[in-house]
Amino acid sequence: MTVIAQVSDLHLDGGPRASRRAGAVFEYLDRCDVDAILVTGDIADHGEPTEYEEAAKLFAGRDNLFPCPGNHDRRQPYRTVLLGDPTGGNEPINRLHRLGADGPAFLLCDSSIPGRPDGLLADETLAWIRTTLTTLPHDVPAFVCFHHPPVVLHQPLIDEIRLAGEQRLASVLGDFPQVVAVLTGHAHTAAVSTFAGRPLLVAPGVVSTLLLPWESEQFVDLDAPPALAFHVLDEDHRLTTHYRAIG
Repeated sequence: MTVIAQVSDLHLDGGPRASRRAGAVFEYLDRCDVDAILVTGDIADHGEPTEYEEAAKLFAGRDNLFPCPGNHDRRQPYRTVLLGDPTGGNEPINRLHRLGADGPAFLLCDSSIPGRPDGLLADETLAWIRTTLTTLPHDVPAFVCFHHPPVVLHQPLIDEIRLAGEQRLASVLGDFPQVVAVLTGHAHTAAVSTFAGRPLLVAPGVVSTLLLPWESEQFVDLDAPPALAFHVLDEDHRLTTHYRAIG
């Protein structure tokens, strides 16, 4: 059994509120026995180096923490501070992580478009996904993770800035049955759907919770507690997800 924690949308901005909420989530995770922590984007609120420095302190000592960028992140400072890459290139940030020789694979992909809130998996990212999945042994379960949900979630604010060109990704995934699920963030609300014949699991937000149009005329709840997802992968590759609010 593999236990995967997924957190998303920390929006660290140098202020006490975001810092306190993110700290509460990671203090909670310190008391949990998890095999991996995925951080699916919007780590920083403005993409400033100081925001990534705060994130780096929060992530320090967590060898099995695997992040990817969101639309609020900026690739150059993300690379420089979080990845230790002094070149700070602006190409998509795509990284493969494995849990041991026999554990699952996590493809952390960059769905951000610099300077824009909506998402797209660039051609080079789709090619990287295909090459990476082709290289992995066929019996290794894989998770494809990025920020922008590729389906309508029936929240107009998020649906306007979701992933575009999603059928390009669906075409790639169709060739790789070992992909267990697609994991995203961005929506600031826990959600479950399907994509390309697999579960699509959307993490709740740490910094805030987005309200649905039938809940309220307001679109965000700043007082709802931060939350996260736990994904449990059984030996037979059956996936179960639990969502947990952190009071």
